[in-house]
Amino acid sequence: MNIYFLIMFGGSFLAAISQVLLKKSANSSHKNIVNEYLNPRVIVGYILLMTSLLVNVYAYRGVPYKFAPVFAAATYVFSLFFSLIFLKEKIQGKIVGNIIIILGMIIYFI
Repeated sequence: MNIYFLIMFGGSFLAAISQVLLKKSANSSHKNIVNEYLNPRVIVGYILLMTSLLVNVYAYRGVPYKFAPVFAAATYVFSLFFSLIFLKEKIQGKIVGNIIIILGMIIYFI
């Protein structure tokens, strides 16, 4: 495994963090519509999302395109854990799906 795989995996990690920040902002109340879209969580969330995009574009220098769906699926797994920890969401119905995603990733890399 080369460093580009780790970089792309990091991009998935950043994308999941950005999704949690955007969800936390959506769940909170705001004074007006400007504060709804221009608050620190939304701004940092979109910056992280853009950073993950740039990281993934850079990582494609050393990662074949056939691995893109695998790394995109990793974002779902990260999002599950982050939503459990930071958003206190229930994950009962999502565990089986994420186990299937993880098994699919393992099988794909073997």
